Amino acid sequence: MRLSDEQVRDYRDNGVLLVESAFDAAEVEALREAFHRDSRIGGEQRILEDDGSGVRAIYSSHRRQSEFAALVSASRVLGPVRQLLADDVYLYQFKINSKPPFTGGHWAWHQDYLAWKIADGLPSPRLINVGVYLDEATEFNGPVIFIPGSHRHGLVRDHRRDEVRSRQHLDPDDISLTADQLRSLVAGHGMVSPKGPAGSVLFFDPQIAHGSAPNMSPFPRKLLIATYNDVGNLPRGEPRPEYLICRDTAPLRIEDKPLVTLGGGPS
Repeated sequence: MRLSDEQVRDYRDNGVLLVESAFDAAEVEALREAFHRDSRIGGEQRILEDDGSGVRAIYSSHRRQSEFAALVSASRVLGPVRQLLADDVYLYQFKINSKPPFTGGHWAWHQDYLAWKIADGLPSPRLINVGVYLDEATEFNGPVIFIPGSHRHGLVRDHRRDEVRSRQHLDPDDISLTADQLRSLVAGHGMVSPKGPAGSVLFFDPQIAHGSAPNMSPFPRKLLIATYNDVGNLPRGEPRPEYLICRDTAPLRIEDKPLVTLGGGPS
């Protein structure tokens, strides 16, 4: 998959770009099954909702499930990443955010790069997030809301809160934007929420302001997010646990493996 010049301009201008149905129904089902297998594996990589009602996020699934390992280097993902970021990139972080029906919690308004600057000492926002919809994103199931163009302001907030939500990872609640900051950004840029079928791919800038509401619907909302970093932008802080931050910084090369026929074991 190669993005058109217009798509590249849209991403540069808005900080977010949706490509619908990049993966077909059989591939999506294989990824869902891999998620369900991985969600049953206990450990620090599995983040639960505050009340323990369900999985809020799972990190580093590509290390345990071969479908996700294949996805990381797939041309439909890595090709556009190299167009939008750099030829030499590596996988910085891999996570799946899950919002079960009726109980899936919110994700506070935030900018991703602030978390990585604080926690990992990343010198610049030379990264890109790639979201893969494992479920259809609708107006009902807590889709991500973006403030288009907000990435061009740089970091709006420069520190984390004293009281943190989670000891396992840096949660968006810890670096959330204030009401005044949010009002100012929305007044200048508005809000968008890219909807699309399962299998759609969402590219978004590490400095774009975004968040999402709770899932009050009877429909699940699982969003896979693979974050790629320029190999010249390595972390400078004390390394966080490997389930949060990938250690292998060798440049990735495009390699297409079938997602559906893989066995589903450790990668």
